[in-house]
Amino acid sequence: MPSFKSSEDYLPELAEFVAIPSVSRESNPPDMRAAAQWLADQVSFAGGHLEETNGNPVVAGEWLGAPGAPTVLVYGHYDVQPTGALDEWRTPPFELTVADGKAYGRGATDDKGPILVVLKTAHAFMEQFGGLPLNVKFLFEGEEEIGSPNLPGFLRENAGRFAADLVISADGAQWRPTEPSVSIASKGLLALGIRVTGASRDLHSGRYGGTVQNPVHVLAQLLAGLHSPDGRVAVPGFYDGVAGLTGAERAEIAAIAWDDDAYAAELGVPGLFGEPGHSTLERLFMRPTLEVNGIAGGGPYTVIPHVASAHVTCRLAPGQQPAAVLAAIKAHLDSVPAPGVTVEVTAEKGGATAYQIDPRHPAVAAARDALAAVYPGQDVIHARIGGTLPATVLFEEVLDAKTLFFSFSIADEFLHAPNEFLRVRRLGEGMRAWSLLWRQLAQQPPGAMAASAAATAGAAR
Repeated sequence: MPSFKSSEDYLPELAEFVAIPSVSRESNPPDMRAAAQWLADQVSFAGGHLEETNGNPVVAGEWLGAPGAPTVLVYGHYDVQPTGALDEWRTPPFELTVADGKAYGRGATDDKGPILVVLKTAHAFMEQFGGLPLNVKFLFEGEEEIGSPNLPGFLRENAGRFAADLVISADGAQWRPTEPSVSIASKGLLALGIRVTGASRDLHSGRYGGTVQNPVHVLAQLLAGLHSPDGRVAVPGFYDGVAGLTGAERAEIAAIAWDDDAYAAELGVPGLFGEPGHSTLERLFMRPTLEVNGIAGGGPYTVIPHVASAHVTCRLAPGQQPAAVLAAIKAHLDSVPAPGVTVEVTAEKGGATAYQIDPRHPAVAAARDALAAVYPGQDVIHARIGGTLPATVLFEEVLDAKTLFFSFSIADEFLHAPNEFLRVRRLGEGMRAWSLLWRQLAQQPPGAMAASAAATAGAAR
C-alpha cells in the first residue's frame, strides 16, 4: 500500500478546489470550466481532459496499464449547491476554513473533498509504484446537483469508451462518524412544481377582499391534503409498487444503534413524525417520502397575490416510477375543488428511480474489508442513502455495471446547507481505504463483477 502525507497536508489543494464557485444551478460558465480544468489537471497522469456536453463539460481520463486486471470507472461531480443565505454561514463559503478538525466550505464534503481523496490515492500509486493496481477510468460531471440532465446523452454516445466492470462513486455519504458503513441503496427522485393562478395581477386586499379566490389559500389546502394527519402520504397510488420490508431487512436495521430522543434533540425538534408502522431508520433508509420544500406567494403587504407556488420533491423507493408517481399526484390535486383559480403541476427534469446493489456483490465485500482495516474494532454496517444519485441507474442501464458507493463524506456534514464541512481526518482515512479497495478489486478475475451484477440484479432485496 502506498504511504500518504498527513491529512492536513492536502488542505491547500482542497482550498484551491473549493475556492472555485462551481454552482451548477447558477451555472456561470467561466466558473464551471475553471473547476473542470482544475480537475483535468489533477487527472493529467491519465490523460485528463474536458469533453463538451450540452451543458457543463465532463472531465474524463483513463489509465489502462494493468493488463489482466479489472477496469473500474470512478465517478464524481465538481458542481456544488448554491450557498443559501450568506448570513447563515459562519465562514465565507468559498474560502476553506479549518477549525476543530473540520474544513468548512461549499463543496468540501459534497463532492470536492471525496474527489480529492481518490485523486491523491491515484497520485500516490503513480509516484511510488509507477502505476495503479487495476485499470481506472475517470468521469467527473458538472451537473449532478441539478439532476444530471446532460449526462445520459453524453454517456450513451460514449458508452464504449467508459465501459467498465464496476463503477465506484466518490459521491454519496457514509452514515455516521461513529461507525464505518457501505451504502447499498439510494432513493429515487421526483421533483415538481405546483402553481395556483388567480387574478391577472395582485389585488388590494381591502378593495377586492372577499370577492375573489386567494391562490395562497387554495395552495395551502392542496399541500395540506398531500398527507394524512398521521404522516402517511395521502395520494392514492403513491405507494404502488413499494414492497414491504422483509423480516431480515427489519432485523438488520434494528441492529443499528439508534436513539430517537437524541436524534430529535440534535435537530432541535420536540419530537419525530412520519409514516406510521415504521421506525425512524426504516423511514430514512427504505420508505418513500413526499416533502414540500418551499412556498412562494405575496408577502408582508396587503394584497391578494395573483400567483402562489410550491416546490415539492418525492424520494422514491424501489418499485416506484417517477412518471407514475407524478400522474398520481396530478390526479389527486385535480380531484380537489379549486373554484376561481387554475392549478398547474409540472415536473422538473432529472427524475430517477431508486438504486440498489446486492450486499453479496464482491465489490461490497471488498469495501467492507477495506473499511474494517482502516477502522479496526468497529463494525462495518450496511446503510441506505436517503438522497438520490441519478447516475447510478444510468450506469447500470448504459454500461451494464453496478455502482459501489465509496465516499468519505458523512451524512451529518451539512451537505446542501450553510456551514458545510468535511472532517479533515477523513482525507487520510479515505486514501488508505481507497488504496486497499483497489488492491482487493485487482484480485477479481476480469468480468467477475459484471457477471455478479447480472446474476444478482434482482436479488438486492
